Amino acid sequence: MADRIDLVSRSLEDTTQREFDRRVDEQAARLTDAVRAGRLDNPSFGLGIELEAYAVDDTGRLTRVPDTVLEGPCEKELGRHNVEFNTSPNRFDGDEATVQAAQLRRRYRRVQQAAEQADTEIVLDAMWTIPPREGTQAYLSDVREREGVTIAENMTPSARYWAIDNDVLGQTEGAITLSVPGAEREFPSILFESLASSIQPHVQVPDVEAFPRYYNTAIRTLGPVLAVATNAPLLPPDLYDVDDPYRVLEETDHELRIPVFEQSINQAWEKVCFPAEIQRTAETIDTLVADPTCAPFLREWLADGDRETLTDRFWELNHKRGTYWRWLRAVIGGQPVGQGDHWSIRIEYRPLPTQPTIAENIGFQWLVAGLVRGLCAADHPLVSLEHDAAKRSFYSAVKNGLDADLVWVTADGDRTTDRAVLYEELFAFARRGLRMQGIATESIEEYLAPLEARWTARTTPSRWKLDRVREQLDAGMPFDDAVHEMQTEYIRQARTGEPITQWP
Repeated sequence: MADRIDLVSRSLEDTTQREFDRRVDEQAARLTDAVRAGRLDNPSFGLGIELEAYAVDDTGRLTRVPDTVLEGPCEKELGRHNVEFNTSPNRFDGDEATVQAAQLRRRYRRVQQAAEQADTEIVLDAMWTIPPREGTQAYLSDVREREGVTIAENMTPSARYWAIDNDVLGQTEGAITLSVPGAEREFPSILFESLASSIQPHVQVPDVEAFPRYYNTAIRTLGPVLAVATNAPLLPPDLYDVDDPYRVLEETDHELRIPVFEQSINQAWEKVCFPAEIQRTAETIDTLVADPTCAPFLREWLADGDRETLTDRFWELNHKRGTYWRWLRAVIGGQPVGQGDHWSIRIEYRPLPTQPTIAENIGFQWLVAGLVRGLCAADHPLVSLEHDAAKRSFYSAVKNGLDADLVWVTADGDRTTDRAVLYEELFAFARRGLRMQGIATESIEEYLAPLEARWTARTTPSRWKLDRVREQLDAGMPFDDAVHEMQTEYIRQARTGEPITQWP
């Protein structure tokens, strides 16, 4: 504990920040040279995913992840109640994508079995709403001071997490506010970010010269894809202070994860935001270097030895990327998928909430990868859509889900706000991209058809949740109980493995 606190204190020193930034500049220059030399070219597209979840006890209340669970194929995340699954990246072609899907299923199943033995359950959900026994405010505000460092008791014990927390708190005079319809709260830690869970599909692009087109095209898809994914419409009910719960249901965002994450950080710096487009691949490095430094760590504090591996040679730059929280970001310089000793460049697609079932989470991985691949291979004119229009579409999806005001440019070059036209083309090009990568039609339909059914049935997890709470209110149930009942039913239905469109 003392060693971790010492690391936090050192990370916030001006001398540390200057040395960290100097090393970032040097590493960025080397990586830029590699980009210009074409060393990021690879033989194939690649695919990966990160999937976050949370733990509940046998009554459905939020609880810490047992240590025995963390011994399985999963990782710790920000909160002690969080867990993350990662797949080993595969080539994005043929059977490799289905192999990765099977790998994710196996890992989730193993972790869930370990959780059951500890009388807990790992829930695939975008925001927990049944609070722990002490209540949400108390749980998220349980902090203590030690040697000038703020320690959030329910944050995973990590020098990196503590340093980020204390750096943000130092910029905000020790308090961070959360303001959403019906709730105005103040917290002494960024831990309230752990209310939410997400998925992050990764797509490796083999051609460094083509990367700007893939990246800029992906930006234009963020709003429409998020609109069919929304799954976080409500905070835990004990955070609300309202006389009219119907008004909360009417005014709330369909995807509260976005404002929760933005507000947990952006009161210090505007780091969590809609991405800018790029013209050159090297711009992704320039924008990363220009981003405000948060909680700098020097490699020798954590590891000794020479900088021989790629990761060690770019340690500080990769650490800085870990606090570059755009809703779409480039990851440059990692080990590639496929054969060869080149590095890689990939897109990390970050705004999507965790979905109720493994199949639906895989579905969004395939939707994102297939869509970006299909659009770019067809030289689709969507990339011509104005950046501001794409940004408005994104935040409208955050607010309104499937009712969002979305803008699209069709394959014929026509600008449209007709969501029926948009989604017909979106799923068509996603299927096209998957077929181009050699994925069988049967597999494509297994994972994409349930997502397309959300549009045709006008159903998303967020809509399902709001409808269930409204039904309980209509039956005379108090707001807190209505949310509790909805969440209990959500967990029960998610266990079946059926897609959301099949839930009663």
